[in-house]
Amino acid sequence: MHTLAKLSAYGAALALLAVGAYATGSAVGPLDGAATATAAPAGPPGGEVAGHGDIHGDAAPEAANRSDQPAGLASSRGGYTLTPTASTLTAGTAGDLAFRITGPDGAPVTAFDEEHTKRLHLIVVRRDTVGYQHLHPTMDPDGTWRARVDVPAGGVYRAFADFTPTGGPATTLGMDLSAAGSYTPARYPASRVAEVDGYQVRLDGDLTAGQSSALTLTVTKDGAPVTDLQPYLGAYGHLVALRSTDLAYLHVHPEGSPGDGRTAAGPQIRFVAEVPSTGTYRLFLDFQHADTVRTAEFTVPTGPTGPAPAGGQPADAPHDDVHTGTTGGGHR
Repeated sequence: MHTLAKLSAYGAALALLAVGAYATGSAVGPLDGAATATAAPAGPPGGEVAGHGDIHGDAAPEAANRSDQPAGLASSRGGYTLTPTASTLTAGTAGDLAFRITGPDGAPVTAFDEEHTKRLHLIVVRRDTVGYQHLHPTMDPDGTWRARVDVPAGGVYRAFADFTPTGGPATTLGMDLSAAGSYTPARYPASRVAEVDGYQVRLDGDLTAGQSSALTLTVTKDGAPVTDLQPYLGAYGHLVALRSTDLAYLHVHPEGSPGDGRTAAGPQIRFVAEVPSTGTYRLFLDFQHADTVRTAEFTVPTGPTGPAPAGGQPADAPHDDVHTGTTGGGHR
């Protein structure tokens, strides 16, 4: 992974693939909260949302290996391929997810560089961005990675493997996983304030397509600034951004690092990110305090949000749409 991860613009081929994703029943982008969908176990084509595989890599192999496409949209890129041993999950029950990463020679990769204290970071989230989890699998000697995954409900989930093979480039590959069961796709109005376990996290700064954007996350608890954040994976925070239309992936680490003599342990965590296009992005901040990792969630459209009043929150930011984050179980 890179300290400043960058997404670039994607081509018309991926736009066509996004249409394919809708045809399979994946929940993406702004959704009708009244609509429902059903995920079923993997099977032959016929309208079922489960078991349709990685649509980006399958529908356009040549696009899957393009160096200018956003991260996480394909299961194969640059000669590396992400393959699960099974593409289904069981909703409401923790189960093992096993997968391999094969290299240009077709053999499983077993040598990975450590990035932010781990050799591989696994992000799992439903395609409507419900149930976000940041996991750290373990690897068997034969190159099989295993992670304990607990998905809350039925639907199509996206798993992102973020890794750097030894001697190779930093890479993020994605794969779709299905969990049987009915669900109602979630809707997320724009929100720059998240609450989790008595903590409030405010996001300041604008996302501007194609430009570096400075973002500041401010953490308070019961109204008081948190000034003793604990390092988590070698940093005071980790930020993942997902483009709502297709879940294009961006993982950004903050400026500075614990113990460098200049980076304060809160209440502010600063990032610089660049998104490739206009639209809406879902942002997930992992931070640790009192020996517990928590996740704050935000929904941010590109473009300015207007001047901030004395309280610090943008003038037109929704005050009644406060996102509730997650605690503990989504980080392993």
